[in-house]
Amino acid sequence: MLSRLTRPQALAVCALPVAALLATAALAPLPFSVAQPGTTVDVLGEDRGTPVITVTGAETRRTSGQLRMTTIAATGPDARVSLGDVLGDWFRTDRAVMPRDSVYPSGDTVKEIEKHNVEQMQESQDAAVQAALKYLDLSPRTVKVELELADVGGPSAGLLFTLGIIDKLDGDGSGGDLTGGRTVAGTGTIDAAGKIGAVGGVALKTQAARRDGASVFLVPKAECADAEAELPEGLRLVPVTDLDSAVGALVALEKGKGTVPSC
Repeated sequence: MLSRLTRPQALAVCALPVAALLATAALAPLPFSVAQPGTTVDVLGEDRGTPVITVTGAETRRTSGQLRMTTIAATGPDARVSLGDVLGDWFRTDRAVMPRDSVYPSGDTVKEIEKHNVEQMQESQDAAVQAALKYLDLSPRTVKVELELADVGGPSAGLLFTLGIIDKLDGDGSGGDLTGGRTVAGTGTIDAAGKIGAVGGVALKTQAARRDGASVFLVPKAECADAEAELPEGLRLVPVTDLDSAVGALVALEKGKGTVPSC
């Protein structure tokens, strides 16, 4: 004969599998990556003792100020991110929980992803050189530019590479520095025609930029809202759509006149 359970007993019995299920869910890997502000590199300077930008076939100028490309650092594609990790980082301003496919959209293995990121970086560098030389009306047959940046993949440094080449070769066009002596940071893809494209993680990149001394941040115009969401104090956002608008905004800042766009 079966005895009837009291209500508290029944609740206790039901609670056991529920608790076990919640514990399992908390430890189970989820399809997310956790990102945080990454490194920044001054493209006008050196990376690990090697100049980021090397020009042959044309005279370069001595620059002041910095142009810092920005990155995010995310958990690896094969890292285990649990519900506890997600809940712990969800409300932190210096962390972002992102779908893994949005961080690593290409390939299933670490090697496939690394290969894709290297290819994107090379394409970005090629486009940056083309855009800069076209802007300066210089021939790639006579002026050669080499870009060197270790352990960084993807296309989001394109804009800063382009501006760095222009600053080294021409500055603001009248003898001054494109940066105006400031530390300027930013992000954005660029194509050979000078069009600037959106990237991801701009809110985290603004934090990396301010941490490393930037006072101005160039952001693709379409991502103004994302950049404003967690904007650090003391960092000025300048939205850009193409190379002309980016150079124009920096020259206006440097000379203290003209219109500087804002988000």
